Amino acid sequence: MAEKKHSAFALLEILTTYTDEDHILTAKQIMELLETKYQLKIERRTLYSNVEILEQAGYVISKYDDNGKGYFLEQKQFDKAEILLLCNAIHASHFISREQSNKLIKKLLSTQSKYEAADFMGDIYLHNTLKTPNREILYNIGLISEAVREGKMMQFAYMKYNADKKMVPRREDPYIVEPRYIVYQDSRPYLIATNPKYYNLVHYRLDRISQAVLLDEKVKKLPEDTDPYVYASNKLFMYAGEMIPVTFLCDEQILDQMIDIFGREVSVSKRDDGRFILYVRTSEKGALYLAQQYLDSLQIVEPADLKEKLITQLEKTLSLYRKSE
Repeated sequence: MAEKKHSAFALLEILTTYTDEDHILTAKQIMELLETKYQLKIERRTLYSNVEILEQAGYVISKYDDNGKGYFLEQKQFDKAEILLLCNAIHASHFISREQSNKLIKKLLSTQSKYEAADFMGDIYLHNTLKTPNREILYNIGLISEAVREGKMMQFAYMKYNADKKMVPRREDPYIVEPRYIVYQDSRPYLIATNPKYYNLVHYRLDRISQAVLLDEKVKKLPEDTDPYVYASNKLFMYAGEMIPVTFLCDEQILDQMIDIFGREVSVSKRDDGRFILYVRTSEKGALYLAQQYLDSLQIVEPADLKEKLITQLEKTLSLYRKSE
């Protein structure tokens, strides 16, 4: 039998799980649940005392005098809309494994009543087949946070898929970096770090990091004007390489997508024919990839050598398709 001194905690769990604005319990129903679920038989005055204890601890409880029906937990750690938003985001996140997603969603839903939790209908979503198989993501985030906080370097294996669709290290030697920031780009989290030898910014997908270890070596001081989001936004699709100025000509129908990709700070000018000129700074590989994704509505105008590289790539692709006929 549970001890009566724990009845306040049991009451809190009952109010969290079984009550909300639309599901109110009477004092009698609460006492029955306490006895059924926790083997706690208490008197009404003990119930009233426990309600006062919870209120003194900061919990907002609506009582019979307030609503004319009974008791419900009026204010919870998260409201229903916040919980549904967080659960949906976790379900859709590629970088969180399916197992970890299910655990996180279950924890979040436990903060709501069982009736509100039922409104998150996970089974209406198709399985996210893009979810990572790497289960170390949450550990990696914690370790990187510790490394940044303590100013320490770290090492890890950086993974890739092989022909058997298994994750394997890209190289035998571990990567050794100076962790600086975690940023979210293209719906994925990236570690922004500096190379201890060359002192340049580099990035790694967190869901591709494995066997991460904190090192004792201290990182060098980073210049105060370093902005990780400027770096990330210029690394189109997070391709590595030198940043170069690129001018695109785009149709009006994809202007929304271009602003979503480059941000509202992108320089845009409208032409007389209704099309738009975009001026950006990005990596060469990123610009080529983007131009190929929107072949019928986006063109590289400058630099000329980048435009020629795209033409060469397209001719090579066309030649491959013709050979396969």
